[in-house]
Amino acid sequence: MIKSTVQTNNVQPNSLSSEFLVIENLSKAYPNPDGSSFVVLDDISLTVRDDEFVCLIGHSGCGKSTLLKMVAGLEKATAGRVTLEGKEIRKPGADRMMVFQHYGLLPWLTVRENIRLAVDEVLGHLPKLEKAAIVTEHLAMVNLTAAANKYPDEISGGMKQRVGIARALATRPKMLLMDEPFGALDALTRGKLQRQVLDIWENQRQAVLMVTHDVDEAIYMSDRIVMLTNGPNAKIGEILDVPFAHPRNLPDLREDPRYYELRNHTLNFLDHHFNSEE
Repeated sequence: MIKSTVQTNNVQPNSLSSEFLVIENLSKAYPNPDGSSFVVLDDISLTVRDDEFVCLIGHSGCGKSTLLKMVAGLEKATAGRVTLEGKEIRKPGADRMMVFQHYGLLPWLTVRENIRLAVDEVLGHLPKLEKAAIVTEHLAMVNLTAAANKYPDEISGGMKQRVGIARALATRPKMLLMDEPFGALDALTRGKLQRQVLDIWENQRQAVLMVTHDVDEAIYMSDRIVMLTNGPNAKIGEILDVPFAHPRNLPDLREDPRYYELRNHTLNFLDHHFNSEE
């Protein structure tokens, strides 16, 4: 039998108050018509460093997206709190930008104009030429310079998602939040965009919290994998440390026995918490 090398981490944030993002004893419940409560998330505690890529994984209905929205300030907690650099998150802010699965582009604006709109909103104090340079830089960053003047209905799904990523990064957020950003893409486009996002992140590190259903994606991209138990009353079941250094090469990872050990460990967790009634 191979000795397990999978590292788990269940550190609580109370001893790590200096961490960049701190989620403390967070719970989310919605009222039922009979006066009772439907608890989605129960007592979630997690910390994220300012240069760390963390993936949330779990079955549908376990509250992954709800947790992400609370970090974004789009949902309010029932109990507990979320702080960023020691300041409690109470509403959305430009320090946290979200990338959704469905692109959210304005169809009457070009690719360049969609990105420029976000830059104008968040960085409106900058001179016009500097804002234009930021847009141009981020178009190049996601290889969309040639498509800058196209409209959303003239580009592919993968290109639309690249616009969404460029739009989020161009506002210079402290933290990037991604809710299954590659979920609507075909396998080939998905792989290319995963690599592109990793290239960007590896060159300019920032905190990333990403929701995914894809175990291989989580292992390939993240520093840690946060596995949630089934909802309702979902909790953090386990946190896995991913032992591979950045930058990463997927073919090389697949030659490493630790990759399959980590993959099997994650799949076994998900199988164990599978609920056939969901």
